Amino acid sequence: MTVPSLHTTDSRIATPLGEIFARRWHVPPAGDRPGRAPVVLLHDSLGSVALWRDFPQQLAAATGREVVAYDRLGFGGSDAHPGMLDSCFVAQEAETSFEAVLQAQGIGDFVVLGHSVGGGMATMAAARFGPRCRALVTESAQAFVEDRTLEGIRAARDDFARPGQLERLRKYHGDKAAWVLSAWVDTWLSPAFAGYRLDEALARVHCPVLAIHGENDEFGSLAHPERIRSAAAGPAEAEIIAGAGHVPHREWPERIVGRIARFLEGVA
Repeated sequence: MTVPSLHTTDSRIATPLGEIFARRWHVPPAGDRPGRAPVVLLHDSLGSVALWRDFPQQLAAATGREVVAYDRLGFGGSDAHPGMLDSCFVAQEAETSFEAVLQAQGIGDFVVLGHSVGGGMATMAAARFGPRCRALVTESAQAFVEDRTLEGIRAARDDFARPGQLERLRKYHGDKAAWVLSAWVDTWLSPAFAGYRLDEALARVHCPVLAIHGENDEFGSLAHPERIRSAAAGPAEAEIIAGAGHVPHREWPERIVGRIARFLEGVA
């Protein structure tokens, strides 16, 4: 897929617990589509701005919308997290760093898109900000804690325990790599997190919703997009990607970007 060259702006944003890194992809103003709500991206449990790779600029070019992505506290180019995540960390993200990004970037209305646990955070943001959220897109999101998810996390934990495997994370997170892995594994496998659900938040999401999910996602069955579709208060649809795993936007970039662009055509 051809990747367009777009102007980007990097910034550091203050939060009560430390600074976070953000990047914005700019698009030339379109006379027929002025002031369209930008898309804010929320990464997965091991992710970062860099790990979105070419997806943000592909999405910006296809939708004509500016795209903003940021590293959550403890990840990528953001400051180290001062502690560990607790069982409410998904909901807390919408109340802390996400809101700080909106304020610092001067964003009013927005579209929010989250991958994996970022999809849960995106759902919480859509519920919290009400009409300011013009549309919600989840990709490979977990709507509840499923045995398949926990099995996938245990397998990944064992893989990262092999010699040299943590270097894969250090490339993107530096000295924070061990914390990033622990924040994912220990939080999700904790008994305190077993009751995690998106149902209550989805009941407060009235904007259009698109739930994208790979048919062969190793971290969640097709029960998740169906739960998101059925529990959302507003119009919602699910898109199942045949043959795809947990990262459809990397496996089938043209299809995913095109599907999101079509979904957002009628969104201001």
